[in-house]
Amino acid sequence: MSMDPTENDDLADGIASASADALTDESPEHGLEQPQVPSSELPELTLGGGVPGETAAVVDPNYQPMIRGKMDRFGVAMGTGRRKTAVARVRIRPGSGAFLINGRQMEEFLAIQRDRESVTAPLKVVGKLGEVDISVRVNGGGTTGQTGAVILGIARALQVMNPTWHHSLANAGLLTRDDRMVERKKYGRRKARRSYQFSKR
Repeated sequence: MSMDPTENDDLADGIASASADALTDESPEHGLEQPQVPSSELPELTLGGGVPGETAAVVDPNYQPMIRGKMDRFGVAMGTGRRKTAVARVRIRPGSGAFLINGRQMEEFLAIQRDRESVTAPLKVVGKLGEVDISVRVNGGGTTGQTGAVILGIARALQVMNPTWHHSLANAGLLTRDDRMVERKKYGRRKARRSYQFSKR
């Protein structure tokens, strides 16, 4: 038995209108009525950032961080930082903002502006820039290695001064030792991985 195509369309239109009427006329006791929420109360759309205003991580108040430094009997905080083959021994005490590295002013010892900003980053994180005196003895390595060692040493000394600064320093990545080292040269190669030029004849 064949059906007229116009009858098919009329039947589909009738079903669609009936279902639309049923949805609009549905009483609240059936649970299908959607509550009207003001647009100001709707959650804000975020792209990978989580709920607005929510902290990234909940800090456990009972967490005891590992302190890698010490305080002497005169109230001077000491921390040791390492990077590549450089070792920096840092002493921090309350003061007026003096910053000496190997007996020289920080601006004189570090010629690159990027390095100067890097070594003051831990002080900016805890809000102590210009409020403490820093004395550093650093040896070994080059400019980059010594800068990284000083940064870690300052961060560890600040952690000793006030353990509550641990989370701020850790979240900024200043308490993590950069363990990257120069890869050793291998036998039969020009460098760690560079081969000798191949000669066909």
